[in-house]
Amino acid sequence: MEPIYLTFVFILAIFLGFELISKVPSTLHTPLMSGSNAISGITLIGAIASLQSDNHSFATVLGTIAVAFATINVVGGYMVTNRMLEMFKKKEKNEGDFQ
Repeated sequence: MEPIYLTFVFILAIFLGFELISKVPSTLHTPLMSGSNAISGITLIGAIASLQSDNHSFATVLGTIAVAFATINVVGGYMVTNRMLEMFKKKEKNEGDFQ
């Protein structure tokens, strides 16, 4: 593909992603976050696989950056998901509470 088409697809994906994410209700945020973390895990594997390219210097720099960003996204996403799920757990009562 030519660069102009790739740029068009990239800009279209940005607008589409923004519209989709802005319409998501808060009750669906946690399941969608878990799904996007799985996709980021696939991105992480793809970034590691890209380090095996013939163009070693460029692929190594780009692959390292991709691995770092995908790892941050996966770990941060799971931390946020775990924190949101903690909000739905029932709190245990202590023996000293009079409620």
